[in-house]
Amino acid sequence: MADNIQVKCIKKTNRTDPHERIHGIGGVNPSGTNWYLPLDDAIAGIEAGKWKFYTSVAGKSVWVVIATHNGHKYLKTEADGLQPNNLLSLPGCP
Repeated sequence: MADNIQVKCIKKTNRTDPHERIHGIGGVNPSGTNWYLPLDDAIAGIEAGKWKFYTSVAGKSVWVVIATHNGHKYLKTEADGLQPNNLLSLPGCP
């Protein structure tokens, strides 16, 4: 069974291509330490069923999913009616 993990920060570029915007995701472990995963590791963990990531904004949680654009995998949140995408609006990781 996959562990449900909240994403609280991202590392992104200034590029406009959806698959190149996010380099990695991060958050806080139950012990209070920070964690960070490069994009490829996060995608591999989701595909392997190891992790399910989510974001929580304004009290609403949505799942982080894998999408594909021009053959490149990237992460985004499920449709939640909010713009911009919840994941892209998270603060930068330390």
